[in-house]
Amino acid sequence: MTMRALTAFLCALLACCATGAAAQGYPAKAIRLVSPFPAGGGTDAIARLAAQALSEQMGQQVLVDNRGGAGGRIAMELVAKSPPDGYTLIMANVGPFAITPASGIELRFDPVRDFQPVSLLATADYILTVHPSLPVRTVKDLLALARAKPGALNYASSGNISGPHLSGELLNLLGKVKITHVPYKGNAPAAIALLSGEAAIMFGRGSVLPYIGTGKLRGIATTATKRSTPGLPTIAETLPGYEILQWYGILVPAATPKEIVTRLNKEIAIALAKPKIAQAYATAGVEPAPGTPEAFAALMKTETARYAKLIKAAGIKAE
Repeated sequence: MTMRALTAFLCALLACCATGAAAQGYPAKAIRLVSPFPAGGGTDAIARLAAQALSEQMGQQVLVDNRGGAGGRIAMELVAKSPPDGYTLIMANVGPFAITPASGIELRFDPVRDFQPVSLLATADYILTVHPSLPVRTVKDLLALARAKPGALNYASSGNISGPHLSGELLNLLGKVKITHVPYKGNAPAAIALLSGEAAIMFGRGSVLPYIGTGKLRGIATTATKRSTPGLPTIAETLPGYEILQWYGILVPAATPKEIVTRLNKEIAIALAKPKIAQAYATAGVEPAPGTPEAFAALMKTETARYAKLIKAAGIKAE
C-alpha cells in the first residue's frame, strides 16, 4: 500500500469513528424541526405534536421553527444547506416534496438528492365539502349538476398547484366535468369563502370538519380509497381510480450519518405508538403511519410521478 493510499484509508477510518461516536452521543443538544408553513396550519399542528413526542422520547427539546413562504421552498433550501448533523430536521408534506417537484417549478435544490428521508409520520385525506345551499348530497349528484351547468360551479382551494387544487382537477378529469378552480391564500380563507357561499365546493379536512359537524357545511365524500370518516363514502366508490392523500414526514440533509437517521426513525416509531400521541393525531384528523426511510423514499417517488401525470393531463402551468 502506498503512503497516499494509507493516508486516505486512515482518514476514512477516522471519519467513520468520529461519525459513530457522534451518533452514540446523539442528541447532545436541542433539535430544530423546521416547518415549511406558518404557525397555526395543519402542517404546523402535526409538526408540534411530533416535536412534543420526540422531546419526551429522546430527552432533548425538539423545537419547531416555522419558515413559511414560497410554498415551502424557503424552508427546504434552508434545511438542504444546513449541517448534516441530525440537529436540523424538516417537516415534509406532499406539497413541497411531491407536488412542487412534479410541477416543473424551478428549484435551487434537489428534493431527492439534497434530502434523506427519516420516517413518514401520518396520512390523511380530504373531505369533498359543499355549501348547504348546493342541492347535492352525493358525488353522483354533484357530477350531474356540474354536467348540467358546465363551468358554473366553482371550488375553493388553498392555492394553485396545492393538494386541494389537484383534488378538484382529478375530479374534473375522471368525472368528465368542468368545475372552476378559485385559489385562495391558504385553507382558512378558502373555508371562509365556502362558509359565506362565495365558493360552492372545497376539498378540506381540519378547516371544514368542525362546520360539517354543526351543519354549516355538508360533507359528501373523502378522497382516500378507504372510508375514513363516519357516514361518508369515498369518491373512488363513484369514480374508480380517484385518490388524493395528504401525508407528513421528517427528512434531514442528505449527508446526515446513517446511524443518526436510524436512531431518529426508531424514536419516531416508539413515540407514535403511544396512545396519547395516536389520540392527538386522530383529533387533528390524521392517522399515524411510521415506517422505514426506504418506504418513505418510495412513497415520495411514486407520488411525484403520479402528480406529474395529473398536472400534465390537467394542463396546469407552474407560475
